[in-house]
Amino acid sequence: MKTIGLIGGMSWESSAVYYRLINEGVRQRLGGLHSARCLMWSFDFAEIEALQRADRWDDATALMIDAARRVERGGAAFVMICTNTMHRMADDVQDAIGVSLLHIADPTAERIRADGLHRVGLLGTAFTMEQDFYKGRLAGRHGLDVLVPDAGDRQTIHRVIFQELVQGRLLPDSRQACREIIGRLVERGAGAIILGCTELMLLLGPQDSPVPLYDTTALHAHAAVTMSLEK
Repeated sequence: MKTIGLIGGMSWESSAVYYRLINEGVRQRLGGLHSARCLMWSFDFAEIEALQRADRWDDATALMIDAARRVERGGAAFVMICTNTMHRMADDVQDAIGVSLLHIADPTAERIRADGLHRVGLLGTAFTMEQDFYKGRLAGRHGLDVLVPDAGDRQTIHRVIFQELVQGRLLPDSRQACREIIGRLVERGAGAIILGCTELMLLLGPQDSPVPLYDTTALHAHAAVTMSLEK
């Protein structure tokens, strides 16, 4: 079994789910008392969020590279960033380490394409929905047609993530607002919805969407289990 290197704490709410899903996945594959070999570097998310808000992405990149190198030195056979937004610097992190980076967008897009879907709606932080690092990979590498909510809906999703979900607050009114946003994306032609923030799965499930939801947290964790058990 290969050792998985996780860069977490962004936020710990979803990092805890990663840890559970990866260990459950290994136990399901191997049975008995098996669990995952993994290392996690967990950030103080307040420090990361302050850099994001201040548009200090170079400083955030330096921290991510340092974390990746730490888990690599600890024996990780590959590295995963346990958040969608911080894949903004995924290429820089990959260039700085000698092991593979398992990009969160790839297993998500591969599952969507395997299911025969092409046009998808993307929910996430404003950074993920508005900047090209994520949408561009989905489109350029995987051929997906990516729709994002309008400006007001993007603001709502961003607020729910940062003011509620990363603090463990799950509010019915916010779930309803997200359902309505999903509905508007479906009206525009989205055949599926990507939960492109690792906290969104805490609030939303299949019952909240008329089209399939693709949970990046679960798909990323599943891919990590597969990669760790490959010969």
